[in-house]
Amino acid sequence: MPTTNKKADKLIAAGRAIRRFDRGLFYLRLTDREDGYIQRISVGIDPGSKKEAFSVKSAAHTYLNIQVDAVTWVKDAEETSTAMRSTRRGRNTPYRKCRPNRRAGQTKLLPSTKARFGWKLRIATWLARYYPVDVFAVEDIAALSKKGAKRWNTAFNPLQVGKDWFYYQLGRIAPVITWQGYQTAEERKRLGLKKASDKLSETFSAHCVDSWVLANAVFAGDAAPDNTSMLLIVPLRFHRRQLHVLQPAKGGVRKPYGGTRSLGLKRGTWVKHPTYGTCYVGGTSNNRLSLHSLDTGARLCQNAKPEDLKVLCTASWRVKKGNAALPPHA
Repeated sequence: MPTTNKKADKLIAAGRAIRRFDRGLFYLRLTDREDGYIQRISVGIDPGSKKEAFSVKSAAHTYLNIQVDAVTWVKDAEETSTAMRSTRRGRNTPYRKCRPNRRAGQTKLLPSTKARFGWKLRIATWLARYYPVDVFAVEDIAALSKKGAKRWNTAFNPLQVGKDWFYYQLGRIAPVITWQGYQTAEERKRLGLKKASDKLSETFSAHCVDSWVLANAVFAGDAAPDNTSMLLIVPLRFHRRQLHVLQPAKGGVRKPYGGTRSLGLKRGTWVKHPTYGTCYVGGTSNNRLSLHSLDTGARLCQNAKPEDLKVLCTASWRVKKGNAALPPHA
């Protein structure tokens, strides 16, 4: 439940609460009680091809608005990986043997589809860890069928299969209700809210306005948004299973490439450095680490010593500076 900074400081000073921080979310953990009054919480989800939005709301308060970048690189990466594996199988060199039917009886999702919907599920699971979510309100994405074909072929559309998987997994956390796009637009107009024409802008009216409308509709609310500040989240891209760079260097030697660990630390781990402050871990070279900015992702240095770092948390995303500070929660 929300609180003010003044009350939060008093709770901490009295020893009744402990500061906690998790990948962009600051909250308090109460030490003197386990039960108390809580409000019904809804989470509105507005999916998108480039940007997506989440809003956490009760009937009286807007707790959190999040705009996240969608995962868009998996399809091209899989095409490159397939092409490289095909060339290895065509020449006299060791390669991984084909292993068919390893996923018999499992839900088969294309890598790009699973990455997109799995990213949404990770954010929703993260929110449900700190908020008592009662319901998820999701804007349903229309899966287009092939021209001239019957409507039954939508069941074989990757988007439709991904949606079904996502709704099932989301329903294991809390009940799911879906809205069509035109219903969201009608509700947004009824409340007198406008949506920005620039879908890539980092403003509340770009995507969070729709996620807020979805969350607000659960309680049939008529109020205007009381909190338009946003947390901006960008997923990190990790290069897994790539043994070496695609092109050989001088002498025909291919340098090693990829991996998800650097000197014992997971790549993407948030750390605190004496010079660069809070940043995240990138690659490694010559027993030194690369550090990157949380705000821009730009590399800050390549020679950080592991013993100079204070590990804060592991993460698979970075956060950008939003348009306002978020209140603490207890």
